[in-house]
Amino acid sequence: MKIPIINIGNSKGIILSRTILERYGFGANIELVMEQNHLELKPVAPPRQGWEEAFKKMHESGDDHLLIETVPDEDFLEQWK
Repeated sequence: MKIPIINIGNSKGIILSRTILERYGFGANIELVMEQNHLELKPVAPPRQGWEEAFKKMHESGDDHLLIETVPDEDFLEQWK
């Protein structure tokens, strides 16, 4: 697909149709990734998107155990002050 580059003040830009914006999930902002010979446009994902589902899967598979078995006591913490 060819899209013309247009003048916007002292800059240049492109116009993306609503269909393209909706199809690829673009909101008010996009992420622009600059590669060596091309640009990538990506929708901006909210922080921690998908974490809740990942935690549910961890729990269901029994993989949500503590990595440190004991809670540090005051003596242990004192040496790090």
